Amino acid sequence: MEFLTAFLIGLAGSVHCAGMCGPLALAVPGGGNSAAGFAASRLAYNLGRVLTYSLLGLFFGLAGQSLAMAGLQRWLSLGLGAVLLLSLVASRRWGWSTPATALVGRLKGAFGFLLRRRSLISVGALGLLNGLLPCGLVYVAGAGAAATGHGLSGAGYMAAFGAGTLPMMAAIGFSRKLVPVSFRWKLQKAIPVSIFLVGTLLILRGLSLGIPYLSPDLVHGAGCCVRQ
Repeated sequence: MEFLTAFLIGLAGSVHCAGMCGPLALAVPGGGNSAAGFAASRLAYNLGRVLTYSLLGLFFGLAGQSLAMAGLQRWLSLGLGAVLLLSLVASRRWGWSTPATALVGRLKGAFGFLLRRRSLISVGALGLLNGLLPCGLVYVAGAGAAATGHGLSGAGYMAAFGAGTLPMMAAIGFSRKLVPVSFRWKLQKAIPVSIFLVGTLLILRGLSLGIPYLSPDLVHGAGCCVRQ
């Protein structure tokens, strides 16, 4: 259930990826004149993105695991769920904001350097850096990864999120065109639903109702056994 939710967030959120990262995906070097080189460069770029998401998930999962060991996993899950639901309300009123402009400026410089290279290693590094761009939906997935309470589970959660973004980003990369606006608009409507779903599931998990997978008993340690 957790990984499926993460995948759906990535799938719905890939509309945002199309707008924010689409131009970068289009600028990825072609890897030579052959079709195989072109495909390999797109594969390396997207694998780099998903790898960064997985590493971020590992970090978030380990942070959640530390809190779980301190007996705070319930409150972490409740708190993250409440934050997501409140941020959903706030975003509808004020819109998403990404204040990390200094980080973006540094990444743009690195992007320019890597785009001038033509090797698969440089393209993969471009994907790795792309995964570090500030993005509200990445933060949503990070919250879900932290709530898993385990490093590897967090990595898997974020990997599933990254996998959800692959269809849209692959379509952009291979077609060299942005996805039609009509389709993007339809998928855009699913983003708030996905955020609401994650927030609700996190709150249910924190309530520790003893329901396997959905709301395991975190008070008596049953949540760990169920997850494994």
